[in-house]
Amino acid sequence: MRGFVAGALALIILGAGSAKAAPRPIVPADINRLHEVTDPQVGPSGEWVAYSVRTTDIDADKTVDHLWMTKWDGSATVRLTSRKGESETHPRFSPDGKWIAFLSSRGDDGDDTQLWLMDRRGGEGERLPGIKGSVDDFAWSPDANKLVLVVTDPDPQASAKKAGKKDGEDAKPHPIVIDRFQFKQDIDGYLGKRRKRLWIYDLATHEMRRLTTGDFDEALPAWSPDGTRIAFTSKRAPDPDRTYDSNLFVASVGDTPAKPVALTRFAGADNDSGWGSYPAWSPDGSHIAYLQGGPVKLFSYGTRHLAIISAGGGDPTILTASLDRNVHDPIWSRDGRNIRFIVEDDEAERIAQVPAAGGAVRDIASGWRVFSHPSANPRGGMAVLLTTPAAPDEVYALGADGTLRQLSHQNDAWLREVAVAPVKRTRMTSKDGTEVHGFIVTPPGIAKPANLPTVLYNHGGPQSQFDAGFNIMWQIFAGHGFAVVSTNPRGSTGRGQDYAAALYADWGGPAVPDALAGVDDAVASGIANPDRLFVGGWSYGAMLTEYIIASDQRFRAAVAGAGIVNVLAGYGTDQYIRDYEMELGTPWTNLDAWLKISYPFYHNDRIVTPTLFMNGEKDFNVPLINSEQMYQALKSRDVPTELVIYPGQFHGFRRPSFLKDRMERWLAWYDRFAAGKPS
Repeated sequence: MRGFVAGALALIILGAGSAKAAPRPIVPADINRLHEVTDPQVGPSGEWVAYSVRTTDIDADKTVDHLWMTKWDGSATVRLTSRKGESETHPRFSPDGKWIAFLSSRGDDGDDTQLWLMDRRGGEGERLPGIKGSVDDFAWSPDANKLVLVVTDPDPQASAKKAGKKDGEDAKPHPIVIDRFQFKQDIDGYLGKRRKRLWIYDLATHEMRRLTTGDFDEALPAWSPDGTRIAFTSKRAPDPDRTYDSNLFVASVGDTPAKPVALTRFAGADNDSGWGSYPAWSPDGSHIAYLQGGPVKLFSYGTRHLAIISAGGGDPTILTASLDRNVHDPIWSRDGRNIRFIVEDDEAERIAQVPAAGGAVRDIASGWRVFSHPSANPRGGMAVLLTTPAAPDEVYALGADGTLRQLSHQNDAWLREVAVAPVKRTRMTSKDGTEVHGFIVTPPGIAKPANLPTVLYNHGGPQSQFDAGFNIMWQIFAGHGFAVVSTNPRGSTGRGQDYAAALYADWGGPAVPDALAGVDDAVASGIANPDRLFVGGWSYGAMLTEYIIASDQRFRAAVAGAGIVNVLAGYGTDQYIRDYEMELGTPWTNLDAWLKISYPFYHNDRIVTPTLFMNGEKDFNVPLINSEQMYQALKSRDVPTELVIYPGQFHGFRRPSFLKDRMERWLAWYDRFAAGKPS
């Protein structure tokens, strides 16, 4: 669809007069042109780096993941898997360098993901037999003879249905019986008694046996250097649903299940699985590095610190106590003297190092960019993912001296076709004097942007941040002719625990003037046209959008995707019950707190902005009912509104055609009200 300023932008591009096609603006269809590079893994010789690449099959309307491998010196790149319509992820080299194991749901087992093995030199992979359940994660033993698996228990009802179903016959549905405190999870659906457990798989016998005793979920396994023990994360409280108390455990690897030993006893989240950060053994096996959470009451608002603890237990040493920044993915140096890790900093993610004995944190690789997924090279240095505002994630080799060299080039061809919009950092002052940081994005090809229609685009979370990574949404808005204002209001991470916790139990409070300060700054600078302002976001970004239009009537149109602002009516309908009761209390004991953050619904008469609501039908993160309620409220008052429901989609959409459609509708809604609000 053409934007209301797209014509002027096209004239700028066509006016270049070059024989070679000028780069074009980025459009919604480009969502499905991106190659998503993930999970780099350095082989044991340090010669090769394997990684996964997600692309879009337009005809099949699905995404597929395939495995690639690039030499450390960049001299060769090999595509390892290519089966049409099937995906492979999570590549892991065997310690002897002979094999690459990976995860795939190839075959006829429905949604179950299984473990596959292929020769590192190439050839077809083979599924490992004898595994019952769906494999979520795995790790090789140091001697390459065994693997530890994280396996979700088989679904007994699914097995019974499969066994009893005749050809052409619909499966007989079964009642869903629920008796858990937290009973819903996006994608997983309604939660029963199935667990994610650790198993040891023997490659010689193709047999699997439980690693541990007990009936609990287990995650993030890491082998000790001598192969005798496995460290992992688990919540082993009487009712894990009611607590944040995850701890680091160690279990001995034997012929029978072992009772794990708890190494940590912090009342909050020790190495909680939500960060995906594995515990890291020191080279001599004497200590384990891990993440310790912030204050229990603050849960996700709290800062995660790097800690080490003796592999035999005892008191931990917090190595980044004074840093006041989230950290993750620790990696020990080969001599065991230092630990490198990722730091989530203000609008960036950097790689830093600290002595294992304690001391000052120093940067290894920093700057206004985003590093992630480090994998150590035994020869020195590491492979990392790196993204900037101008380019999506690619695999880089990071030398021991901090030098960077690009290894993967999955998006190079696409980047040559498109005009990437410039992104600039901004600083402004909120209503109460608080400094707020953010970004302004302007359409490509405009030397002196001025008087532009402008979108205030809000991030989700709220405990997250906009950073220096490539943002396709910014680029599509700018390609359509908009300036984009995005802020990191209070509640955002990257600027310390106090800044994040300032939004605690006040979701529509300080974030509103903080976000509006970004708009005021863009207007004052002359970039934003004050009469052509728009606002939108997804998840908490939608919530902030609704808080904003209930507080400020200057926006011509709004888009709210998968948000909730009738929080009181949302109690018990989503996956956040533990967080709600910690932060707000229960509605029957603390009603005022629930009503306070529900003002866009209970004071709906303040809203005059035409608003488009969108939601996935199967979203259990922020269920559809929340968008339905706000749509109905505006419809009742004859405020222009629409509700778009995407069948079969969760909180994060998966169907490529819907991703494109969502963005096209978003732009069309703004275009519809570009000339002015209806009377």
